[in-house]
Amino acid sequence: MSEHTVAIGKALEESIRESVEGRDMAVAFSGGLDSGIVAALTKRYAGSVTLYTVGYGDSYDMRMAEGMASDLGMELVRLPITEENLIESLKEMISVTGTSSPLTVAFETPLFYVCRDCREDLIIGGQGSDEIFAGYSKYVGLPDAELKAMMAEDLEKLKGPTLAHEGKVAAHFGRTILYPFMDPRVTGAVSAVGTDVLRPVGKDGRKTVLKEVATEMGYPFIADKQKKAAQYGSGMMDAVRRICRSKGMTFTELVEELRPGL
Repeated sequence: MSEHTVAIGKALEESIRESVEGRDMAVAFSGGLDSGIVAALTKRYAGSVTLYTVGYGDSYDMRMAEGMASDLGMELVRLPITEENLIESLKEMISVTGTSSPLTVAFETPLFYVCRDCREDLIIGGQGSDEIFAGYSKYVGLPDAELKAMMAEDLEKLKGPTLAHEGKVAAHFGRTILYPFMDPRVTGAVSAVGTDVLRPVGKDGRKTVLKEVATEMGYPFIADKQKKAAQYGSGMMDAVRRICRSKGMTFTELVEELRPGL
């Protein structure tokens, strides 16, 4: 057990406890490391917790989520993406947010389904973990200075356009989204570690510090989980590609077609 692992774990647990204690909570749940540790800590303190996983058919996220929900002993609700409901969902999300970036639209689709279909008004998830724990594959192999600059840039993008998008979706459905990884206590504890420790070593060596936190808290099975990006793990992009092929257009052209007034 290292000093920084203890500090990060304490900060994350405090943030979640203060946010969810006694409340009815929805967890945007993919079955990976980030949402897994959030779900486990939410279970400790919330009045009730439901895990919501979004996916197309027997997608990677659906399989991962089912296994981890069983390990955690928590209720899982599956929210299916189908080619029939996807177009209308994308159209509504684009209309509500004004977002025209295909990348943002793709990445944010699972959360849109959770905001629309969950029973609870409060949603918690793992957003921000990749930015503060150096979880993206593009960070692999970067020298300290470049890694630190890129992580800071990505965190600012998250705090700006991404959270603005999510805020509009949440407000549209009367929800509130909680971001425990972005709590100043958590980001401060992680910043104290230094990029030399956070730097990922290969594809499978990402977010080792957070994996240590999960293990130290008693969840080694969470630390072992691998995760794909939301748009791929959910199977959403495979469905989009099929729709685009049937229409003879690119995803960018599809997003343009779905924008209001076009």
